[in-house]
Amino acid sequence: MARVPRHVLRRLLSVGEDSDAVVAAAPPVPLSGVFRRFWPYTRGGRRWLVVLLCFSLIGPVLDGAEVWIFKIVVDDVLVPRDLSPFPWIALAYLGLVIGSGLLGFADDVTSTWVSERFLLALRADVFRHVQSLSLGFFERRRLGDVLSRVTGDVDAVETFLLSGVANALYYVVEVGVFLGLLFYLQWDLTLLALVIVPLFWSAARHFSRLIKDASRERRRRSGSLSAIAEESLGNVALVQAYNRQGWEERRFERESVGKFRAAMTSARIRAVYGPIVEIIEVTGALAVMALGTWKLAQGQLTLGGLLVFLALISKLYGPLRDLSHLSNTFYAASASAERIIELLDQRPQVVEAAGARRLGRACGDVEFEGVSFRYPGTSRWALAGVSFRAAPGETLALVGASGAGKSTVAKLQLRFYDPDQGTVRMDGTDLRDLRLSEVRESVAVVLQETLVFHGTVRENIAYGRPEATEADIVAAARAADAHEFIRLLPEGYDTVVGQHGRTLSGGQRQRLAIARAMIRNAPVLLLDEPTTGLDARSGRRIMEPLRRLMAGRTTIVISHNLLTVRDATRIVVLDHGRVVERGTHEDLLAHGGTYAQLHRLNAVTDHSTFAASPPTGKVRS
Repeated sequence: MARVPRHVLRRLLSVGEDSDAVVAAAPPVPLSGVFRRFWPYTRGGRRWLVVLLCFSLIGPVLDGAEVWIFKIVVDDVLVPRDLSPFPWIALAYLGLVIGSGLLGFADDVTSTWVSERFLLALRADVFRHVQSLSLGFFERRRLGDVLSRVTGDVDAVETFLLSGVANALYYVVEVGVFLGLLFYLQWDLTLLALVIVPLFWSAARHFSRLIKDASRERRRRSGSLSAIAEESLGNVALVQAYNRQGWEERRFERESVGKFRAAMTSARIRAVYGPIVEIIEVTGALAVMALGTWKLAQGQLTLGGLLVFLALISKLYGPLRDLSHLSNTFYAASASAERIIELLDQRPQVVEAAGARRLGRACGDVEFEGVSFRYPGTSRWALAGVSFRAAPGETLALVGASGAGKSTVAKLQLRFYDPDQGTVRMDGTDLRDLRLSEVRESVAVVLQETLVFHGTVRENIAYGRPEATEADIVAAARAADAHEFIRLLPEGYDTVVGQHGRTLSGGQRQRLAIARAMIRNAPVLLLDEPTTGLDARSGRRIMEPLRRLMAGRTTIVISHNLLTVRDATRIVVLDHGRVVERGTHEDLLAHGGTYAQLHRLNAVTDHSTFAASPPTGKVRS
């Protein structure tokens, strides 16, 4: 029968496991490792830590003095019934209270400033680090979980490193002050009171591991909730169109229930731990009270001494109890710290070489030589032995069916990834030997997924060149055939376009993207399926500003729509990551190979969309 309560208790206090986790738990890190990892972030406020140390030393002394005055009141005023010392005692007590209040104010303001400075430095560094990670990291991770780490988990690190350490120091000083007073009053009673201290630490050590497990599960579930919410709400149109609200709600509810269970486990652990600590504390106090009463009866202790001793015992047990609670807080906060450490330990796949060369203003000579590449975690080659060259001012078209490897070429050109074999060159220099920022500064992109920020039209266009003037922005908008529709918006260039530009049509978003590429004025232009998702009319309107954008630049057009690339200087046909054909539009049609087959498949639909688009002409609004 004795096993049943233990079995029930074990179930109540266990976190449980999730075999189908949305977000995996971070690797465990010892407390010493967490402290060493984040201590450097305190360097901006370390001199103020000395001030906080002084506050920690003065505060307990004032508290002890207030308690000691109570002994004087009992022994010198109440017992002899003599009120003559009371005025100076009252003034002294009032002075101590005022001093404690001023000290508390200074301590709160200073500690908050130090904590917020720490959080400011850590948040900035974590966000900077995440921004530096390669595209592959974001393609493998759930964005919601990353956001949860950058925001919620960072705050818990401050609790672990600064607030917790400051509180621990304060409690230690309190224990020292009150122990000194207790030994001064009655050393034998004090030794009796200290008998229970090992029990405090034994209980804290046993429960700390349970609390850490529960806290780790809560933080993991928080990341899962953020990930699911971001995915579901970010694709709300798809969710509603396919009536998948119920399924998304069940996914969210599953993680919510998981977090609820972890929270309840943590609450049960604390609920069990609290009474245990109180029983230990009351046991010690009762033992002291019994021996103290006997000493009072024997005349070895005054009434004031006994009352003050009991008051000091409660003051002593308070910080001891808080220290044991604080150890649990440390373990709980370390669960968040582990998630931040895991994030900071991620390394970009693409790194800038030591002594990387400056590129300056590139001419735009792009060359792929024997390039083979496969995405991390996959066995299939996305590109295999691909070679081509686009000279300055030329237009190279990459065509092929979906999955042929066309967009992978764009990612390698922007150096989101490095090839596993072969070389990608800019103006004859391997991209790996150039500064990463200058490689990307030399390329303007118009992507298949038109990326528009929540902001004004002006801000979205100027994103390509932040120092652009108003005249530059308007000129780019005119060249992109966007000025007329922008002028008709409620606030013109100051109109906020909403999340992902959802207040604009697909064609309007694409023209903003073209304007953003134009204002960048880079020597190399990447067009990745620039007309995908547009209707016939929008597709026709896009072609003319695209031709203006391509003029005078080395252009790589990636498309499966062959009529958008028919005027290219050279066409390279990809199939399953390999170059199967190359030549001009006419040569490839005459050859009768893969390109000709693709052309026949696309001829009917594409001709109706783009055949009417004139090679040159006036811009239509």
